[in-house]
Amino acid sequence: MKNFGRVLTAMVTPFNDDQSVNYREAARLAEYLVQNGSDGLVLAGSTGESATLTKEEKVKLFAAVLDAVGDKATVIAGTGSNDTRASIALTQEAEKAGVHGAMAVGPYYNKPPQEGYYQHFKAIAESTGLPLILYNIPGRTASNILPPTIARLAEIKNIVAIKEASGSLEQVSEIIRTTPDEFLVYSGDDGFTLPLLALGGVGIISVAAHIVGNRMQEMVTAFFAGNISKAQAIHLELLPFFKVIFITTNPIPIKEALNLTGFKAGQVRLPLVPPMETESNQIKKVMQSLGILQ
Repeated sequence: MKNFGRVLTAMVTPFNDDQSVNYREAARLAEYLVQNGSDGLVLAGSTGESATLTKEEKVKLFAAVLDAVGDKATVIAGTGSNDTRASIALTQEAEKAGVHGAMAVGPYYNKPPQEGYYQHFKAIAESTGLPLILYNIPGRTASNILPPTIARLAEIKNIVAIKEASGSLEQVSEIIRTTPDEFLVYSGDDGFTLPLLALGGVGIISVAAHIVGNRMQEMVTAFFAGNISKAQAIHLELLPFFKVIFITTNPIPIKEALNLTGFKAGQVRLPLVPPMETESNQIKKVMQSLGILQ
């Protein structure tokens, strides 16, 4: 399944007060997102606090969300790590659960050379029948998957897309220039979406869509309909929100925003911590200015 959609939400993982995963709230949030602009959901990524979820929690989360929205939207499982064998094992478990695709982040901390990236993703792809989305986010992983490596990986049949969060328009341009037309390039940064679409990208794997999903969908739809001025106006309208949800480490601000709107997203797991009062006030102020909060 290669048509994942244009607006995918990188979904938070709701927690109970005791920090256990709130699977019921995850299902409720998934249903809300799909009803409000999201073509699909990406689970257990950076925004889903994958680093502090166990394998068992991830698989149970995949199942809960599939039960809730699997017949209405694309469900993508975050299965990457900095251990190739562990990534393969989780990808295979996700495939058994019935997800529509998997997303694998560039290995973090161990900083592989480009050939290491290639062999890592190739091994994951060969272990599964799922379509695979690469995830390049140098700000989190401390190293960059370069365009020539991505072009090589795009030759592998079930590596079908990339979530690009390098922040470099030149890098995105080179990826689009050197990969097949059917290879999908998604923005990994809400504020980068419109420029990326202009270069040939297909959509966004979004954090902001938790709160402004319908407007994100309107922006992307307007762009592809040729109404660039409308897309630009929505981008500029939402820019303060794009900025405020990254005033501290993601997903601290977006969980705060969800809690403010009545969802039981809970707090983040250590080593992340709740927002400071000044940060929370900034989030509230921007949401009020956009009419999200009264």
